[in-house]
Amino acid sequence: MFDTETVYEVVVFSIGDTKAGSKMGKLQLKAPDESLLNCILWEETLNRMDEKLFRTGNKLRIVSGSFNEKYNNCLVSVLELIEEAKLGIDEAEQEKLFRKIISCVEKFENQQLKDFLLNLLNDNKELLKITPAAKLMHHNYVGGLLVHTNECMDLAEKAFDFVTNLRISKDEVLAACILHDFGKIYEYVINTETGLIEYNEEFRKDWITHSQYGFALCMSNGFKNIAKMIAAHHSRAEWGAMIDLNEKNLESFVYLLHHIDDMSAKFGRINISLLK
Repeated sequence: MFDTETVYEVVVFSIGDTKAGSKMGKLQLKAPDESLLNCILWEETLNRMDEKLFRTGNKLRIVSGSFNEKYNNCLVSVLELIEEAKLGIDEAEQEKLFRKIISCVEKFENQQLKDFLLNLLNDNKELLKITPAAKLMHHNYVGGLLVHTNECMDLAEKAFDFVTNLRISKDEVLAACILHDFGKIYEYVINTETGLIEYNEEFRKDWITHSQYGFALCMSNGFKNIAKMIAAHHSRAEWGAMIDLNEKNLESFVYLLHHIDDMSAKFGRINISLLK
């Protein structure tokens, strides 16, 4: 039964075109019981609303809408903002996390890799500081990629305390943590006023995914081991991996980045509602 008092949390929002050429909003909300509600907003409704309303993590109430029989889909007419979510980490935290990455790289023994990364990071500092790590699945807020990258680096440091015989240097693993999602600074576009995240269609014309970009970047600069880890970090071919971890006789280090990345994505500061 439709309850106008239920407060939902915004999961993701996007705008597309209908077959008739008008705009249509797709809004996914999460109820207090963790169930998901998929909503549609027609162009007329969108025109009455501020885009800031749809920021990931916002708490909303549906004032007026038409539900289907199972109450898992809704055509929304009127929404009320109950609580505004944070945009992400602030500039001071962005700078702190960026400097942490730089400090890590400055300790590398591999001079070629150190120089390459320092130039790449400093040249792309401003984009890196605001980019989310995903549109939906994890760290989907301003500065989310910085948080995810630092979590991966921390996990990699711990992994070397007990993982042996990897036949790869710590420098290479830490570099893979930094570079595996680096292409996301071009793949995603985030509105720093509303927090809304969209794909950069121009990037997608040239690259299939950020993983392909990272793989090509490393291969073209002679970092083959890092490229292999990036190629495998999505684990399965159907999930976008260029190296499927179900293949036989893979080098042991190829598995490491996938597990590090997966740990951060599942257990790190996953979304904006968990920011302190």
